[in-house]
Amino acid sequence: MPVVKPSDDERQHLKALFVKGRIDGQPVSKILIDGGAAINIMPYMIYRKLGKGDQDLTKTDMMRKDFEDNVSPAKGVVCVEFTIGSKTLPTTFFVINRKEAYNLLLGRD
Repeated sequence: MPVVKPSDDERQHLKALFVKGRIDGQPVSKILIDGGAAINIMPYMIYRKLGKGDQDLTKTDMMRKDFEDNVSPAKGVVCVEFTIGSKTLPTTFFVINRKEAYNLLLGRD
């Protein structure tokens, strides 16, 4: 029996959910919500675009393993005021030195 590939309409529900929010009052788009992620992640490029420097990072020895089992260290952590909708909370992000398909990854609380 031949394999039938689903059409684009049939795969529409599989697309990532990106939302918009604010970090310390600055707008950020392409925020990926992943309830399966144990930590919040911010790529270093976005961190720099928010006007933050290495002096704002808290050093950590946390190592991150991606889906391909590559292990890489976090550059540090940063605590920011994160706003989504009408809710603002202090939120900690692990800053990584890698380009991602998202601007922020929001994991579990």
